[in-house]
Amino acid sequence: MSTSATASVSTHILDTSVGRPAGGVAVHLSARSGRGADWQALGGSATDTDGRCKDLPALPEGTTHVRLDFAVEPYFEKFANVAKKQADAQQDAPANRDSGAGVFFPEVAITFAVVPGEHYHVPLLLNPFGYSVYRGS
Repeated sequence: MSTSATASVSTHILDTSVGRPAGGVAVHLSARSGRGADWQALGGSATDTDGRCKDLPALPEGTTHVRLDFAVEPYFEKFANVAKKQADAQQDAPANRDSGAGVFFPEVAITFAVVPGEHYHVPLLLNPFGYSVYRGS
């Protein structure tokens, strides 16, 4: 919950490769009080079975920028066999066509500006080869 002196942040992740929430993804929250200021690690959480982080730490007063770091590689490694079976069922699937790592983006870092008194919900739409993020409600 935000106050007039602080902003607040929430997030959730949807794995678009399977059309389900991404549970068990570690999320770390950092903040700073200006473009030139150092990042302050505030703590973290993990997404629940609904893909939501409900217990991210509060932002300190004076926060102007926030960074959410999502550790997505362990999540995809956990489900690699399921993803490979799904890719095998699709003609010309990237997992069959491309060599190299099974996850192109092992981490996702999202940085955004905040103003006091506002709530920022930042959903992450995720798959092994791409992601999209936006300011939700």
